Amino acid sequence: MKPAPFKYIAAESLAHALALKAEHGDEARFLAGGQSLVPTMNFRLAQPAVLIDINPLETLSSLSRVNGHALRIGALTRYRMLERDASIAETMPLIAEALPHIAHPQIRNRGTIGGNLSHADPASELPAIVVALEGRLRAQSARGERWIAASDFFQGPLTTALAVDEMLTDVELPVQPVRSGSCFMEVARRKGDFALLGIAVVVTVDEEGVCTRVRAALCGGGETPVDVSEAAAVLIGRKETAIADATEAVRQAIDPSGNMHADPEYQRHLAGVLAKRALATAMERARHG
Repeated sequence: MKPAPFKYIAAESLAHALALKAEHGDEARFLAGGQSLVPTMNFRLAQPAVLIDINPLETLSSLSRVNGHALRIGALTRYRMLERDASIAETMPLIAEALPHIAHPQIRNRGTIGGNLSHADPASELPAIVVALEGRLRAQSARGERWIAASDFFQGPLTTALAVDEMLTDVELPVQPVRSGSCFMEVARRKGDFALLGIAVVVTVDEEGVCTRVRAALCGGGETPVDVSEAAAVLIGRKETAIADATEAVRQAIDPSGNMHADPEYQRHLAGVLAKRALATAMERARHG
């Protein structure tokens, strides 16, 4: 298949890209890594009249610390850059652990963080991770900019809170407190496939090993990343002996729709299995980290 005819424009600056989007609105799409957009164009599921190539905007491909309390990732940062950056394993171990699960090396070489989040595939790993980490995302347009909490950004399958003239330009993730541990796990039919179900977990404990904070989100478990932190919160104030209760709470909290490879009951079963393993691993890492 070949895409429908379109006009190609290479953006000369961020302001130029935003002005083009303001001019063309829904008829225009941004081209970043193209790992999701180009296949949908080839199948003519997406038929933009204008393609705005933002790859020349090198300023959007960067990592920086914000006041020592958060990591800011530019939207054009490619997975491979994160995979090769030693500081990611130190400051954001949850991302470092998840990266090998994401697609294949060829796709990670081209795929961008902003492109993935803007595509908002609920089976994708990164949206669940950003929700679990309580990240926020910066949207910019010719009108100005705004920050959107990750919990509000994903609104449905392939649907986000971005307005038609906005571009996702940055992702900001808070550095986790001391004595925090994280874990990412998923089950997929083959390595590199979308997960039948996956979970991202962050746990913080006190000096006695008692849980003081827990965050958890699922990918593949609903129409958006599924935040199950409230269910997992039964672990707060308790030690690892309470993981079974938290696991059951997570399993009961979700209402998966199933897919051609996993019916809803199997997905619910996977949620329990993965929650139990991930919570135990995260608590162990928090105690000894």
